Amino acid sequence: MAGKDYYRVLGVDRNASDKEIKQAYRRLARKHHPDVNPGDKSAEARFKEINAAYEVLSNPEKRKKYDQFGDQWEYAEQFAKAGGQERVRWDFGQGGTTFEYGDIGDFGDVLSSLFGDSGIGSRMRGGPQRGQDIESPIEVSLEEAYHGSTRVIQLQTTELCAACGGTGRVGNRVCTICSGAGAKVIPRRLEVKIPAGVRDGSRIRIAGEGGPGRAGANKGDLYLVAKVLPHKLFERKGDDLYADVSVPLATAILGGEVGLPTLNGSLSLKIPPETQNGKVFRLAGKGMPQLGNANYGNLFARVKVVLPTSLTDEERRLFEKLRSLRPT
Repeated sequence: MAGKDYYRVLGVDRNASDKEIKQAYRRLARKHHPDVNPGDKSAEARFKEINAAYEVLSNPEKRKKYDQFGDQWEYAEQFAKAGGQERVRWDFGQGGTTFEYGDIGDFGDVLSSLFGDSGIGSRMRGGPQRGQDIESPIEVSLEEAYHGSTRVIQLQTTELCAACGGTGRVGNRVCTICSGAGAKVIPRRLEVKIPAGVRDGSRIRIAGEGGPGRAGANKGDLYLVAKVLPHKLFERKGDDLYADVSVPLATAILGGEVGLPTLNGSLSLKIPPETQNGKVFRLAGKGMPQLGNANYGNLFARVKVVLPTSLTDEERRLFEKLRSLRPT
């Protein structure tokens, strides 16, 4: 039931407004429309995916069902009738995705009723079934990607009320057992290690924290998909970093040293005499750590010559003399 995360497909938050969803759809549809990308099969597939997501999220009723049942929202009524007694909710906060899953045994019964005893439902009911693997995005700063870090995420298990089957009502009356809530939420906190070197798309596996297994089988795994945030000083390309380094005009002309920040403290960069604006220096091993080994990428420092301002009379006199010595 994990399937596609339509919110991620459109690049919007789970609490996005109808207007934000429509704006995201229009932007993506224009970008990936087959007429704009003739012959591009990947763009065509992406366009279909975007339309499928928008069809659901733009419809309040469909969106409500999708928020509860994921991409099996079309079978919402069958799931309700199945009356599973457990529902698991993964809520990652900070723009992360929330997923909800019912008991997988009930899911097998539902599919069996839809496809017959020889179909998927029959196979799922036939014995223990490992739980679904779950994916959710996690935002990581460049510093965290460089050093590695530990993040605490929150998981919530929701147990449905047995008296009302999670509906909150018994007949025409509010359920007195759960006071109409239909469920009890049990929060859990999980400490997750983010390894050094993660990049966009890196998958961090947390074993046994995915969907519930059936008939005593193991739970699935949780995969956090990293999204490395932009940095104010560094641009990342693979395992290499790029940064501008400010060099005073006099230092660029006469040579000297300037301070250069890195993700592992500052260092001094030697500037040769007559260094031109825009010159790039390569600092081997000062880039990002490579995921899974002890190697590092490179840091490329791009010279940005800083012209002096608020000149004194003496400074201006000296620059005028220099101009007379080196006419254009």
